[in-house]
Amino acid sequence: MVLAAADDPQRAVRALQAGANGWVARESSLGALMAVVRGVLRDETHLPPALLTGVVRELTSARRDRSESERLVAALTPREEEVLRCMVAGLGRQAVAERLFLSPHTVRTHMQNVLGKLGVHSTLAAVAVARRAGITPSEPPGPPAVPAPVPPPTVASTAGPGAG
Repeated sequence: MVLAAADDPQRAVRALQAGANGWVARESSLGALMAVVRGVLRDETHLPPALLTGVVRELTSARRDRSESERLVAALTPREEEVLRCMVAGLGRQAVAERLFLSPHTVRTHMQNVLGKLGVHSTLAAVAVARRAGITPSEPPGPPAVPAPVPPPTVASTAGPGAG
């Protein structure tokens, strides 16, 4: 529950996303505060009516931004999305090339295509679009498989019993 100095829709949305179930103005009466506490204990969510419109507007705006970002990312080829995941992981062109076994020139081309398709002009802006779309960073490939050691061959003895 949040006891707030002022009604702020953006802060209220962040508080709700963090798990808050109630928002009460600091100047509220003790009776109003207790009513909200009782409601929260009954697993109810309380927002002042004056704040509700702003909270709904913030939530629908964030949803619209996410939908647009998802639509833009969906236009990428699988390889471009892989490059974008590397960008989200903070990798530069050379590191992406090494991770994906591509030439740096090919990676540059993929990065330019990603920026163009996302409608942005910088890697930072592309990463912001990717994050809004729910794109996660690329995981580095696991260590190369090391074959198990082969035991040395056993040599059969040609000597008879008791020799040696």
